[in-house]
Amino acid sequence: MNRIAVIGTGPGGLTCARILQRHGIDVAVYDSDASATARDQGGTLDMHPDTGQHALRATGLWHGFTALARPEGEQMRLVARDGRILFDAAPPQEGQGNPEIDRGQLRNLLLASLAPGTVRWGHKLERAEPLGDGRHRLRFAHGHSTDTDLVVGADGAWSRVRRVLTDAVPLYTGVTFVETGLNDADTRHPSLAALTGNGTMMALDNNLGFVAQRNSGGHIRIYVGMRTPQDWHQRAGVDLTAPAAVRDALLHRFADWSPALRGFITDTDTGYTNRPLFALPVPHTWEPTPGVTLLGDAAHLMSPFSGMGANLAMRDGADLAHALAEHAAVDDAVTAYEKILIPRSVEAAEGAAEGIDGAFAPDSAEQTLAHMTAHH
Repeated sequence: MNRIAVIGTGPGGLTCARILQRHGIDVAVYDSDASATARDQGGTLDMHPDTGQHALRATGLWHGFTALARPEGEQMRLVARDGRILFDAAPPQEGQGNPEIDRGQLRNLLLASLAPGTVRWGHKLERAEPLGDGRHRLRFAHGHSTDTDLVVGADGAWSRVRRVLTDAVPLYTGVTFVETGLNDADTRHPSLAALTGNGTMMALDNNLGFVAQRNSGGHIRIYVGMRTPQDWHQRAGVDLTAPAAVRDALLHRFADWSPALRGFITDTDTGYTNRPLFALPVPHTWEPTPGVTLLGDAAHLMSPFSGMGANLAMRDGADLAHALAEHAAVDDAVTAYEKILIPRSVEAAEGAAEGIDGAFAPDSAEQTLAHMTAHH
């Protein structure tokens, strides 16, 4: 089998590499981070049966996943802006739902499963140059280059590999999250921990909202959401590097919300990180191109209100790896894979766009309650 290069060590790229190695196929994974611990990997993920769980079974890592997963994390709670609990769904019985796992734990599980030396850290891709025969030369920021028969763009929202296939770029959704968090929440912040519950708490109303998510180790990640111009902080004269200024600006936005919910702004331990949300245009498609393909956010970046981002990326990685194992020619494998990938991702992206529009709307409280009631 020809040499394959995966760009990016997210769940999708690592899933692809793991399954390729299980089939004896040579693969190298390149990542711009200096090491596996160079940066925080984000929050918690719920693994769905037909996507994330399917991929985990194909990697042979199912038992490792279940040892780390938190089925109780599936609890879903909706809170009104005055602090009343409007909806509270307990997690389904064990083995029947979408158990949660910290993104960092999932990544470490996948990384540990790869053959030593598979991941080349400190390799920031600058460009992929077509060589005219389906092969590509990958040029990295430190001057290193390598040629490959197939380059897999698993390099996220601002993918360099995507530029070979399409001119599409992510667009601002109109919604920004400001991320913060609580450490040792049950001991240090018992009232906020109780309001969050064991899984995810959402309070959404009139283009504003809170999302609080339980992670392992007593940590709760908090996302303070706003439908707002991307440069909201500049318009308000807020220095994003000054926590007190960010806190005061958020409190002003949520001035008429419950003091209990405003505690998610004031009583935090981790500072504030501004995160505008982007998505690729829908539909995002491309013409088949020899020697290159995409998976995950590089192919179908969408809002987190799909609940499908990492799940789809892992299913993408599994489907691509299986296609490469089943077809003698790389191009035949990629064609078969993209016939599945593109329609599936377009459908999910359409749902994600509807999801974020409903979650940050004038009547988002009513829309969200109706949605939760219908689906639980």
